[in-house]
Amino acid sequence: MREFIINKNDAGQRLDKFVLKAVKGMPVSLMYKAIRLKKIKVNRKRAEQKQVLAEGDIVQMFLSEDLFSERVTDNELLTVKTDLNIVYEDENVLVCDKAPGILVHSGDGDGKTSGDGDVGDRNTLIYHIQAYLAQKGEYNPAKEQSFAPALCNRIDRNTGGMVIAAKNAQALRDVNERIKNNQITKKYLCVVHGALPQKSDTLRDFLIKDSKNNRVRVLKNRAQGAKEIVTGYTLLSHNKERNLSLVEVQLFTGRTHQIRAHMASIGNPLLGDGKYAKNGDDRQLGYKHQALYSYKLTFENAEDSLSYLNGKTLTVKRSSVYFLREFKDFVLK
Repeated sequence: MREFIINKNDAGQRLDKFVLKAVKGMPVSLMYKAIRLKKIKVNRKRAEQKQVLAEGDIVQMFLSEDLFSERVTDNELLTVKTDLNIVYEDENVLVCDKAPGILVHSGDGDGKTSGDGDVGDRNTLIYHIQAYLAQKGEYNPAKEQSFAPALCNRIDRNTGGMVIAAKNAQALRDVNERIKNNQITKKYLCVVHGALPQKSDTLRDFLIKDSKNNRVRVLKNRAQGAKEIVTGYTLLSHNKERNLSLVEVQLFTGRTHQIRAHMASIGNPLLGDGKYAKNGDDRQLGYKHQALYSYKLTFENAEDSLSYLNGKTLTVKRSSVYFLREFKDFVLK
């Protein structure tokens, strides 16, 4: 039998969610059966799978010992030489400026997560964040039962820009809720080929995924499986010699490759994008990937544990946005 005392980062989640995180080797079907047969109890009483745990609760598990793996220690994290560009940090959140080419989580080339807290790949943003916090004494995996510092948003491997990490469970819930309710405004810079049809516009179309080829298509009319996409853009500067436009983009919907596909659909593909345009000439100029950067975010008003951030805007340094060399007179604000 194992006992788990619910700590601050464990509290506020359902029993079934906690069990699956705390007992990595637990099959889902076995967990449900164990709860039903009273082999998993809360405060020595029969429990329900949807029961929300509170700090100080005691979860008892009368299960085979081979299900319980040894806790991860922080020894490895303490020896990692971290490489982070931190834009903002407080006791609850950390905002990093991720360089293009870095994965946010271990997973595929588009940065898809293989699970919260998964640090199997050491060359990921989340691994370096967890190592950084372990070395500061703010995270000890040996003492955490179901929580690890986690990313609240992700960007593709070859896109640069700001990523928010939560240091505790409450901050993770609150940031995720803000993102869900559009209470964190994110803006992107990108460079597109050609002159834009208008200086400012909001594009409204539909997007359908082609999972086999890891790309999307933009449709003018709704089709089965297609989802609406809304993309706002504003022209910031134009390089007449190279016929390139610097554009600020705001996503009102967040779909896979939305900016890249939407801009290409109006005849203005991103500089360096080889998926939605031909980038042979761009590669010769040193642009091997899409010129896209998540450069600014604003915490809008919300009543939660992060209300002290309401109205705060964060912006990356100009030197981070490598493609601004095409627009030497542009001032990043």
